[in-house]
Amino acid sequence: MTGESLKSTPLSASHVALGARMTPFAGYAMPVQYPAGILKEHLWTRTHAGLFDVSHMGPAWLELTLPSGDGEADHRAVAALIEPLVCGDIRGLKPGQLRYTLLLNDKGGMLDDLMIGRPADPELQGRLYVVVNAATKDADFAAIEACSGPAGRLVRAEDGALIAVQGPEAVDLLTTLIPAALDLGFMTFATEAFKGASLTISRSGYTGEDGFEILAPAALAESLWTRLLADGRAAPVGLGARDSLRLEAGLPLYGHDADETISPIEAGLGFAVSKRRLKARDFPGAARVASELAGGLTRVRIGLRVLEGAPAREGAQIAEPSGAIIGAVTSGGFSPSLGASIAMGYVPPAFAEPGTELKVLVRGRAQKAVVVAMPFVAHGYVRKPKS
Repeated sequence: MTGESLKSTPLSASHVALGARMTPFAGYAMPVQYPAGILKEHLWTRTHAGLFDVSHMGPAWLELTLPSGDGEADHRAVAALIEPLVCGDIRGLKPGQLRYTLLLNDKGGMLDDLMIGRPADPELQGRLYVVVNAATKDADFAAIEACSGPAGRLVRAEDGALIAVQGPEAVDLLTTLIPAALDLGFMTFATEAFKGASLTISRSGYTGEDGFEILAPAALAESLWTRLLADGRAAPVGLGARDSLRLEAGLPLYGHDADETISPIEAGLGFAVSKRRLKARDFPGAARVASELAGGLTRVRIGLRVLEGAPAREGAQIAEPSGAIIGAVTSGGFSPSLGASIAMGYVPPAFAEPGTELKVLVRGRAQKAVVVAMPFVAHGYVRKPKS
């Protein structure tokens, strides 16, 4: 960033000590890679456990100004403060449940994607755990504060550290320090005690692997990071591998695969639209979403496997076999797990069927590509049996 100093996370000194290459990202100095390199960091996460500093994200708590003490009533009340902004069923969250949802504008475009959770603790009802993206957090938080008005209070938690532990060995790694983490299933969270402090631990992440995100006080961050890293199953991973991991997992990156012009249905995120909310048409852009669900789509997000030539990066044009341009790549690169080039982008629905042969234009050269189902690499999420 020019003319503006970068913020640091509570773990910045640890990254420098580990030899990380730091880069500006969303106003922060963040590690893009460590000496092992992006390829090895990526593959280590797929086979062991990667440790990520994601403290640049926007964690916060939305709470009622005057809770009644009735847990269910207070949850409904705090959910009503934020539901006018999102398309998800926040009222229907069970204690300890976390939900992926979307902030929408009046035209049904996505302003951000975010997580919202309901605490499991009966004494914390009337509060919601919210995590938004780094680049949009100021606008997101301003919108939430404006919508909730005097009935709610937003408590930003960015002064702490948010540490992600991702990979097939993540659960064994984390439970050596926090045994209760084993009780969490995918998209649930809890508050756990550790060294006299409270950690907010969710079983979620952005790699497609099983894993956790841990919100820790700044004073505890370096100790927790160091203890996790001391286990031979863990290795530090930077933003470079985080991006290639999420691409393989078929997960959209806000500002690239999702933006204020793209709807949830176009992006393949229809699962995030609540049936109750859709029936009531009580979220921004509901008319567009309903129309697209009824068949009014003009473009959809697809996965591509690039069969020849260089990787197709963001902005590369997508063409049908005759050469006519039909869309553009929004994310793309080399897949370390597959040893192949992959990409995501938008095309008309008629070209979205897996197996459809297309072309991508890279540096003026038309390269063969084929539509494939996503995720490119199978997810490893762990879901607990319903009780």
